[in-house]
Amino acid sequence: MAGPAETFQFAKGLGFRLAALLSVAILPIGLMSLIQTLYLSGEAERSAETAIVGRTGAAAAGERALFQSALGTADALGPAVLRDIGNPEVCSQMLKSFVERGATYVQAGFVQLDGTTLCNSGNTPRDLTGTPAYEHFIANPTTMVVPLESGAVSRQEVVIVGQPLYRERELLGYVGVSVSKLLLQSTHSSIYGSNAAQTITFNSDGDILSADDEVAEDIIAALPRDQTLSSLISRSETTFTDITPSGEQRVFAVVSVVPGLIYALGSYSPTEAGVQGYRVTKLTAVLFAVALWGVSLGVAYYAVYRLVLRHVRELRGQMRRFTVGDRAAQPRIMEDAPTEIADVSRTFHNMVRILNRDEAALEAALDDKTVLLKEVHHRVKNNLQLIASIISMQGRVIEDDDAKRVLRSVQDRVAALASIYKNLYQAEHLDSVNADRLMSEIINQMTRASVGPDRRLDIETELAPLILPPDQAVPLILLTTEAFTNALKYAGTPAGHERPWARVRLTREGEDRARLEVANSIGAQVQNLEGTGLGSQLIEAFAIQLETRTEITTTATEFVFSMPFRIEEIRPLPLDDRAVVLTSAARDGARH
Repeated sequence: MAGPAETFQFAKGLGFRLAALLSVAILPIGLMSLIQTLYLSGEAERSAETAIVGRTGAAAAGERALFQSALGTADALGPAVLRDIGNPEVCSQMLKSFVERGATYVQAGFVQLDGTTLCNSGNTPRDLTGTPAYEHFIANPTTMVVPLESGAVSRQEVVIVGQPLYRERELLGYVGVSVSKLLLQSTHSSIYGSNAAQTITFNSDGDILSADDEVAEDIIAALPRDQTLSSLISRSETTFTDITPSGEQRVFAVVSVVPGLIYALGSYSPTEAGVQGYRVTKLTAVLFAVALWGVSLGVAYYAVYRLVLRHVRELRGQMRRFTVGDRAAQPRIMEDAPTEIADVSRTFHNMVRILNRDEAALEAALDDKTVLLKEVHHRVKNNLQLIASIISMQGRVIEDDDAKRVLRSVQDRVAALASIYKNLYQAEHLDSVNADRLMSEIINQMTRASVGPDRRLDIETELAPLILPPDQAVPLILLTTEAFTNALKYAGTPAGHERPWARVRLTREGEDRARLEVANSIGAQVQNLEGTGLGSQLIEAFAIQLETRTEITTTATEFVFSMPFRIEEIRPLPLDDRAVVLTSAARDGARH
């Protein structure tokens, strides 16, 4: 029968604990509250916006009546003007009587297409060319409503309402009546005109016709920033929120007073518009939902941290220490963690123990093989040096100069191979060779052996740092040995120089290309030295190993041997493969 501990073992699971803690989160309730509050707030705000449009239309109702009356009057005066157009005095008297009988209009008149007015209520002929109303009509000969800061006859601030006058299909001019701006402002109810709410009427061109404030700065301060009045016509019968030039946020409503001609803009503070409270309600609903969300996140984070994060962080720290090589202590098993994480910790502990054991065995085997391989290189170097010494001793007892020269060349080649093996067993890494350093060592060795006190020779070297894999470095060094031997052999004193010279250059040409150049001077009298041709054969063989071709250039004063080659990428190899590669490369060089 299972005990209580085994019965409730599932309670230690990560999923159970997270589900138990996250069940206290009330995020679904918060979302429902937010959606309902936002919906009700949106409905109330839309009702307030509809009320703002109606309020703006009511504020402009008086002006609507005045402008509609003025448009009808200008249209009705057309037939009377046509009747008396041939008698300017009678026509002017008729218009003067019309203006005097009512107090609505300041002036009335007929303006011809040439800008002159002979028939007007002022009974004075005038030339209105250049006035805003005349220029507006000439540009667009239709019904117009144009504000003037000073009327041509009345000298008052007026709004010209004009209708085009036709005789049959011939356009004669326009009949206009002037409405005082003071009269237009007087139609604004004091209920709607205040600092918190202002009404501005304007025509289709964006010209202000009337406003609650008479000061231009106050009018501009109530308008939306970076927008023209004409651009607001497209927002007719709608409301929107914008910023004024002073940085104040206001609610605006645009209504049509006379369709296509006159519009009214209502500018309200949020409090006056009645939408401030709804925005506060929205903000409260959002803050409440955010608070609920924050509580849920807090509970979730506490649960995840206590049950998961702190154990995962500790396990991550153990892995990082193991990765960087800190093997001083075995990672502890986190028995206090949930079952799933405790199992991962136990698995990692066992893995570390097995890896440490296997790694120690591999390191021991690697050290043994490295020592063995270096010992092989060392013994090969010693044997090659012994062979070179024997050849040198044999050369001393031979009197034939040709035989001595042949033995000397063989000794140089054996010494070069010995130097290569010396560099291999002294190198820190067995899969790469410092080619420039090895080349410099061999050149110095050959120079000391070939250039004696009886022969003065200038040697110039320019070797760029170059790291090569052994199977490429060995043929390159042996090729350099043969080419430099020929340079020393055939170097002569050119005209204008005191002594002969030889030069070796190793340069980089890009990321994966390099060039070897061996040059020597040519004397004024070419030396007649016969060779066996073995050096040239070796050079060609080594060039084939490097997968390249040699280039020879000869001038009157110098002989240049050049060889471009590709730098192979160094790839670390297993120890057994390294031994095979190094030994094979050296063996191939010795064979050629």
